[in-house]
Amino acid sequence: MPTDERVAWLALVPIGLTAGFYLLPASARQNLFLQFLPQLAAYGSLVIWWKLNANALPALGLSLGYMNQGVGWGIGTGCLLGVVNSTVILWVVPALGGDVLFLAGTPHARMPLFVMIPWFTVLIAIAVELNFRGFLLGRLEHLCGRWISTTYANGFRLASVVAMLVSALVFAFDPFMVMTFRHLHWIAVWDGLIWAGLFLWWRNLVPVIAAHAIEVMILYLSVKTALA
Repeated sequence: MPTDERVAWLALVPIGLTAGFYLLPASARQNLFLQFLPQLAAYGSLVIWWKLNANALPALGLSLGYMNQGVGWGIGTGCLLGVVNSTVILWVVPALGGDVLFLAGTPHARMPLFVMIPWFTVLIAIAVELNFRGFLLGRLEHLCGRWISTTYANGFRLASVVAMLVSALVFAFDPFMVMTFRHLHWIAVWDGLIWAGLFLWWRNLVPVIAAHAIEVMILYLSVKTALA
């Protein structure tokens, strides 16, 4: 990780906007622009950070020479999470009295199959992982590394653990995520932790994109079929 990274603090902007969203009155939280504002700010911050850092691509986990590393793990992780989360949504949550029928009306479920798979799913995975894992998690790890020096025996740093936790919570509490998937947004906490761990282990964004895309495809097909 480069020690001379500039303006890493820009990652705090979408985090602050995400927290601020929940201070708004309920009526304002229905506004679609305000729901997307943290992500829009994140991509804007990413562009500024990119322009000010010469080694932006490797810092985002996009080194051309290493893009194939860990892809098998990403595919396996995506398949496993897809099956586990489909089970949770379609069997566990209803058994506990939770509503899942609203999923049939979400933008994702209404999208035609030939659009959602694979094109839109892959596009979402690339954009979301570039934001939440490549930019947000990476910058949080850099910032936490300045403040927390504890390193475990296996070389895994406490700063990385803190960055994983914070990035997973910011991901799971993304306003659009919460407003769209309601109580099911909690599933994104363990998704975010697992994807963060995958990213920090391989230092490669491609396996994480693969895991995200494959999981979403499995969820889309299973939920759409079950609720048809």
